[in-house]
Amino acid sequence: MDRQKLLAERKWIQDQLAGVADFWLKNGMDHEHGGIYTCLDRTGKIYSTDKSVWMQGRCGWTYAYLCKVYGVKEEWLAASKSCIDFLEKYCVNHEAGGRLYFTVTGDGQPLRQRRYCFSEAFYCIANAEYYGITGEKEHLERARRAYDMYWNLNHGMADPTGMGPKSTRTGRSLGIPMIILNVTGVMKRVDPANTALYDQRAKECIHDIFAYHVKPDLKCTLENVAPDGTPRLDITEGRMVNPGHDIECSWFLMDYANEVGDKELHAKAIDVFDMAFNMGWDKEYGGILYFMDCLGNPPEAYEHDMKLWWPHNEALIASLMIYRDTKDEKYLGIFYQILDYCKKYFADEYGEWYGYLRRDGNPTQPACKGSTFKGPFHVPRCLILVDQMMGQILGE
Repeated sequence: MDRQKLLAERKWIQDQLAGVADFWLKNGMDHEHGGIYTCLDRTGKIYSTDKSVWMQGRCGWTYAYLCKVYGVKEEWLAASKSCIDFLEKYCVNHEAGGRLYFTVTGDGQPLRQRRYCFSEAFYCIANAEYYGITGEKEHLERARRAYDMYWNLNHGMADPTGMGPKSTRTGRSLGIPMIILNVTGVMKRVDPANTALYDQRAKECIHDIFAYHVKPDLKCTLENVAPDGTPRLDITEGRMVNPGHDIECSWFLMDYANEVGDKELHAKAIDVFDMAFNMGWDKEYGGILYFMDCLGNPPEAYEHDMKLWWPHNEALIASLMIYRDTKDEKYLGIFYQILDYCKKYFADEYGEWYGYLRRDGNPTQPACKGSTFKGPFHVPRCLILVDQMMGQILGE
């Protein structure tokens, strides 16, 4: 390891984190209605005032987590509280059992309810992290209720919205156990009184990931499988690989493995990373492709060959985590390979990272820094975790 190189790259990471955190505080926070706008163009100008409920929760978590890692700053805590208060006041559908909407207007009028329940997941971690900073029990109780709802909705509970399945084809989706695993980790950290429950559910998630989705014979992790885990190789949905999801999943698994001292699980998680990175890295233009077909057929998604911000964030975390834990220089090399790509194509002089690149690395035009699906979450989470791991590697 070249210590001076790592020190220099850490300085860049820290500078980026400061810029990203300030970008959203300066441009996104709604000081009239509360919460945050995330549809921002390259310079930070708002181009849509509809609000993503996912992003209210994710932003609430991010600024509380910044306080946890670096110490409380009033502007960070205020941003977190603003998003959490907006969620509570406007985004909970009380006529549907407390489920959350997917999008609302700028002043909080409901726009869209979706079948899947990631809004509940992000509401949960925002309240949990805020409780971890403030000790305000109301937020822990909210987090516990949302966590149980999120779990139950994915384990047989009837959806109180009354919306049925989107498709008549039943199956399993990787996004469910992997995100539950991550949410469970946050809950376990801030709510140690319920450690036994969180460990039980984490183990169930890990079982489902490996029993149903990880397919070493196909050298990939499948996004969608039959209820018993059988690959559906006769349809495009069944052959779909999302390398970014798989890489994100790999570090969720490693994080839990490190927490409980499970070396076997850690090794299996590295295999998940290896398969995803080997399949997803674009050998012609660099960067991680968005969707792949495990048999090399044309993917159905129009955006399959684009380069999105978040898979690269997850790959930075996962590759550096593997290096930190194993000292295998191969993964430090992969980390620098991804970092060089991000520095060249995603980072920008106006702050934050571009969200959407074409295959050749040029931003889609007009370029944006945020959308319904992109806000202050993946980039700052990545920069925080990478900064921490760099410090651990450097012995600080």
